[in-house]
Amino acid sequence: MTREPTDLPPPDSPLMTIADGALEDGRQSARALEIQRGACRLLRALGAAPLTELTLADGRRADIAALFDNGDIWMVEVKSSLADFRADQKWPDYLAWCDRLFFAVAPDFPREILPAEAGILLADRYGAEIVVEAPVTRLPAARRKAVTHRFARAAALRLMTALDPEGAVPERWA
Repeated sequence: MTREPTDLPPPDSPLMTIADGALEDGRQSARALEIQRGACRLLRALGAAPLTELTLADGRRADIAALFDNGDIWMVEVKSSLADFRADQKWPDYLAWCDRLFFAVAPDFPREILPAEAGILLADRYGAEIVVEAPVTRLPAARRKAVTHRFARAAALRLMTALDPEGAVPERWA
């Protein structure tokens, strides 16, 4: 008997789809998904492999994690509105899990309220651009290995679910 993942709906749920490389689980607004899509397109253009909704070892879930060929790990926190930003102040927790942290926001977002500890991506459904570079804080080797391992497992499990939706579901997502 298989068990369903504890932090996401079952893969056959109407809430769960994999579209355009992004995992959608029904929690994101249409605007957030457009910002996410544009940010992922930019990350791919920069040579990264973006993965959405990556659950970290501390239980937090990064909106977008991106792995580069050189091993760098960037995380992107998507904010679809000022209310979204004000309601969710857990962004500092992501700093311990990446080399660079960005906020991805729509062009009409009030950028002056975003913290200096993160960079800024302006995004829409078609793409994004870096308007403020993120400070670089290098991850310790052991933390980098752990995040990379979690990233690889999550990506592989999602690919297998997409290829074989009726296949066995792992006990948990990486």
